[in-house]
Amino acid sequence: MASFLSVETSLSGRRWVGPDPVQDRLAEAMAQATRLPLPLCRVLVARGVEPADAVAFLSPSLRDLLPDPLILKDMAPAADRLLHAVAARERVAIFADYDVDGGASAALLLTWLRAFGMQATLYIPDRIDEGYGPNIPAMAQLAETHDLILCVDCGSLSHDAIAAAKGADVVILDHHLALETLPQALAIVNPNRQDEDGTLAHLCAAGVVFLLLVEANRRLKQQGQQVPDLMALLDLVALATVADVAPLTGVNRAFVRQGLKIMARRDRPGLRALADVARMDQAPTAYALGFLLGPRVNAGGRIGQADLGARLLATDDEMEAARLAARLDQLNTERREITETVRLEAMAQADARGLDAPLVWAAAEGWHPGVVGIVAARLKEAANRPSVVIGFEGDEGKGSARSIPGIDLGAAIQRLAAEGMITKGGGHKMAAGLSLTRAKLDPAMARLSDLLARQGAGAGGPQDMRIDSLLATGAATVALVEEIENAGPFGAAAPAPRFAFANAQVSARRIGDSHLKLTISDGAGPALDAIAFGAFDGPLGPALENPGHRRFHLAGKLELNHWNGRTKVQLRLDDAAWA
Repeated sequence: MASFLSVETSLSGRRWVGPDPVQDRLAEAMAQATRLPLPLCRVLVARGVEPADAVAFLSPSLRDLLPDPLILKDMAPAADRLLHAVAARERVAIFADYDVDGGASAALLLTWLRAFGMQATLYIPDRIDEGYGPNIPAMAQLAETHDLILCVDCGSLSHDAIAAAKGADVVILDHHLALETLPQALAIVNPNRQDEDGTLAHLCAAGVVFLLLVEANRRLKQQGQQVPDLMALLDLVALATVADVAPLTGVNRAFVRQGLKIMARRDRPGLRALADVARMDQAPTAYALGFLLGPRVNAGGRIGQADLGARLLATDDEMEAARLAARLDQLNTERREITETVRLEAMAQADARGLDAPLVWAAAEGWHPGVVGIVAARLKEAANRPSVVIGFEGDEGKGSARSIPGIDLGAAIQRLAAEGMITKGGGHKMAAGLSLTRAKLDPAMARLSDLLARQGAGAGGPQDMRIDSLLATGAATVALVEEIENAGPFGAAAPAPRFAFANAQVSARRIGDSHLKLTISDGAGPALDAIAFGAFDGPLGPALENPGHRRFHLAGKLELNHWNGRTKVQLRLDDAAWA
């Protein structure tokens, strides 16, 4: 296929690829049949939407997309056990992971149980002292004083720890890749069990927990009892789904779409306080969940007190919410500084090792385990390769790994654990964690590289940039962007459409150390505002800041910018090429 606008190598080294002729014809046919704008029809066609389904797709209904919870194995005994705990007023503990998904999952259960007058115990392990997932001392201690332990966003690989919970029933609500042999828990609800068909494999843990509550509410209604309002909990499910980078397809899309509406009401004290400290002055978007709220909720588990995020999401106390939000905002600032230091060191190390191998990795003494996952994601983006970043403390290393589409990283990490190359490891296709000794570092990374190469990692260069449509600057109207947003929310597995603007004049000014504010015009209508974040971290900034008389092809995503009561369209610039 010919490159789009003949861009074989852009300023960032990428080839631009547009929609194929078949997709173009389908989009034109859809536009004629539905009277929807052609740029929107191109987005829908790229999503695999048929013309007859276009209207329904633009207004996703949770009622239509919500699966029957009972299609998940062990859902029935899990719901029965939870309802028994409520009826018998039992002592319930919630053991959760320290990230957003774990915190939101815990908050869902804490809030639901509070509606019945029950105060569950929250336990979130310390990332450094205890590591990920249930551990033997914690589970044994919780079992001594509780009748039921709910493990959320963790537990599927914790055989010994679950066995240590003697005297208490354990229910696991998870989504991480499980082994063929499962822990001896009363119920393990996990769409990524080996004996599941994968239909709901895209759910995060909060989605699994929500389905459990749907089933519990259904059983209570059949008994004629009043039930908590689950729709009011969708803000938590939406936050977890986006922050955990779960695919925004199927029911996940409806979760986020409806959850954003709930969040816009600002009813939850914790999220309201967090939005205020993050200076969110407009309705929440998927971008805000992923880049403003999510990192702050995560900050406690990364470099502070592990349970801060879950407590913030679960609290109904305004004063506590304000205090926790302020603390998390402060920790997030500290986390950014630590991340940048580690990123620079890891990037230099990985670059020296070579960014064209099947695996890009870096490891060093003293790197904070709370930020290695973020840095791994940055390495992955820079090299378009699966990446691993490991921080050592003495002989013990803890690392995080991130993958690219089409490469199952979680399975490869599990293979390393089974072969004894690492102490432990697990996760899912796109992200995983691992622990290993210093002596195993080089052989483990070599083995992981080999496993990933067999899946096709390292076969390509810089990732092609997908362009959905060509637009004139004057066609980028508020009305068009609002129409396109109805095809969202956009995120993992459902990227926001990227538009190209051809042969445009550019005027630009630098903002801060690395950002660029631009005005672009193709002479066919009004100019368009644009912003390029991190432009001076690469080649875009220097080229666009002083363009002279040169013209550019520009590509990016359209968004609405609300400022001083006015709404304007803005292009979030991804790439540029000489025209």
